[in-house]
Amino acid sequence: MGKYMVKRVLYIVLVFFILSFLLFMIYNMLPVDKAADMAMQEIAANKHLIYAERYLYWQRRLGLDGGLLLRYFRWIGLAPFYDGGFRGLLQGNFGNSVTYAKPVLSVLKEPLQNTVFLNLFATTMALGITIPLGIFCAEKKGSKRDLAVGAGTIVGYSMPVFITAILFIWLFAVRWGIFPVSGMNSVGKDYTGFRAFLDKLYHFALPLIVMTFCSLGGMTRYVRAAMIDALQLDCVRTARAKGLPKRLVVRSHAWRNALIPIVALVIGWLRGIFSGSIMIENIFGINGIGKVYFDAL
Repeated sequence: MGKYMVKRVLYIVLVFFILSFLLFMIYNMLPVDKAADMAMQEIAANKHLIYAERYLYWQRRLGLDGGLLLRYFRWIGLAPFYDGGFRGLLQGNFGNSVTYAKPVLSVLKEPLQNTVFLNLFATTMALGITIPLGIFCAEKKGSKRDLAVGAGTIVGYSMPVFITAILFIWLFAVRWGIFPVSGMNSVGKDYTGFRAFLDKLYHFALPLIVMTFCSLGGMTRYVRAAMIDALQLDCVRTARAKGLPKRLVVRSHAWRNALIPIVALVIGWLRGIFSGSIMIENIFGINGIGKVYFDAL
């Protein structure tokens, strides 16, 4: 077990360095020279400054002097800057945002909180529906109700997210007027404390419903397939042969064996916490990580 954990950690580290290097190289392909921009701004304010000197100064200040490989290791935090200091990602320095004129961590704080809330809440709601529904379909495999649920999940799984979002906006916001179309708080209202939280939750309700609905199709089919495989295991057949109640067989034997692939599914589903729900956040005007990615691109 220890050897396996070490291998997995080393694999994570390797993937991190490969992806970070690729991202660094892609960014350096852009026709952007921050050191030159800073030097030109200083010269515009003071004509007596020498461009070459200021350009070299900002190159060293920003760690842009030297080759690409050296700059990459400086960015990661494994190589020193010109002054001998380490100011990279591993030291917790994510730099400053030029667009927002503040540290990157400050820019990401609120969007990350919103994305975590959306994805955790939507995943929890979806699991609360799909687990009992998937177990029911597995127990009634081949029945009319199982076929009906299967047809519904295929339709839900096949519909694009933006189509589902538009339909739900038309139905819940335009037609019935239950929820707002978009936004994160009521316009012209300056709520504080718990009232502000309720107002934010009210605006998040429709995006959460859409995200939950879009998750039902794939999750239900996955839980159903896992339960069907688990119900065919020898331990389950033995439990049935002993005369144990059907509910006990399903809950104590089949469900425990079906949990392994389901947990893997949930972990994969939660990747949205860091990748962001780009489509949902942009459609509903939510300041999340997905919208930050979109705006940055």
